[in-house]
Amino acid sequence: ETGIEEFQIKTDNSSYKILFASSEVYPLIKTGGLADVAYSLPHTLSALGHEVTMVIPAYRSVREQLNLTKALAKITIHGHDIEIYSTKFPDTDVRLLLIDAPPLFDFDGNPYVDQTGHARENNALKFGLFCRAIALLATDQAGLYWRPDVLHCNDWQTGLALAFLEDQTVRPATVFTIHNLAYQGNFPYQSFLELGLSDAHWDYTKLEFHNQLSFIKGGIVFADQVNTVSPTYADEIQTSEFGCGLELLLQHYSSKLSGILNGIHEEKWNPETDSYIEKNYNSNTINKKSINKTALQKLFGLECKPDVPVFALVSRLVSQKGLDYIIDIAPNFKFFNLQFIIFGSGDADIEKNLLDLASKYPSQIAVRIGFDEKLAHLCTAGADFFMMPSRFEPCGLNQMYSQRYGTI
Repeated sequence: ETGIEEFQIKTDNSSYKILFASSEVYPLIKTGGLADVAYSLPHTLSALGHEVTMVIPAYRSVREQLNLTKALAKITIHGHDIEIYSTKFPDTDVRLLLIDAPPLFDFDGNPYVDQTGHARENNALKFGLFCRAIALLATDQAGLYWRPDVLHCNDWQTGLALAFLEDQTVRPATVFTIHNLAYQGNFPYQSFLELGLSDAHWDYTKLEFHNQLSFIKGGIVFADQVNTVSPTYADEIQTSEFGCGLELLLQHYSSKLSGILNGIHEEKWNPETDSYIEKNYNSNTINKKSINKTALQKLFGLECKPDVPVFALVSRLVSQKGLDYIIDIAPNFKFFNLQFIIFGSGDADIEKNLLDLASKYPSQIAVRIGFDEKLAHLCTAGADFFMMPSRFEPCGLNQMYSQRYGTI
């Protein structure tokens, strides 16, 4: 009996043991919308009665926040010692497993890029080992005496786990979610060798992509089901315009590809109860929104003028998000009575160009580099208009947050 058969014979009313794998989760580590979904979905599934275990890497900042001291289990993968820690999200039944491979995860800052905005040199190794650990957890080979019914992997950082499960006769049902196809986890052939993949995997129908190892192909090819974060995006990624070179592969697997629209956590993002904003309000007290606008203007050093429209942009500062569009038109702002707030982090060149604009037009443009959840909430509540000039959006959550907060 395989894990797939066991999964299929369950009734609709059964509860499932679910292993949810992600490279980030709010509030422990966040670079974008993946972290929000990775928080909300497991907690919602748990509330519906399923037994959810989440697994993420044990980055230094995560270990410090959780005060992890004693490993639950230790395993060795290709000569690397792997430590597995276990805890729970506060006030929930969601178990959290953390995979550490000292010293691969012992660093500060963004999980994927360094302070200069370039990809970290050990990304292939650290996320490859993370994927191998996920596969061992999913098949009860990590010493925890527990095996899930379903393994849910998210984005390229977890895609290779599905390839590692290919030759396992007893394994869970698997689903792979593409949150953004533009990020694929492509690495040189040497990385393929370092991760101990079988020669059979080096094939264009499997993991090889233009003579590179592609983590995201692992998820697409080997998952039982593949989904993405909106029905529209599921169609878009099968076209040459948005398929990022993988459109023919996705067309081939279209029978197992679907789009499920993202949602927001309505308790975390609720202007009536939000503890991060200056003044709570709802649709009946929308006039109180202006108090948040004043607080936002003060915080960013802009003149507090209630009649001046405030435009806000909270985003990863990367090309996909259309920041160059804003940079190009910014000199025209002087012809209009407006203020513009930009908040986020990303490519070093984009950050520099935005900071230069703020220096040149200090009365109209304010920029802050970095990320802070409280400030993201205040920007959403305090702005009159939310700007989202993305070249493409798989789904996007910020426009949903803005609608929730009465921000145009």
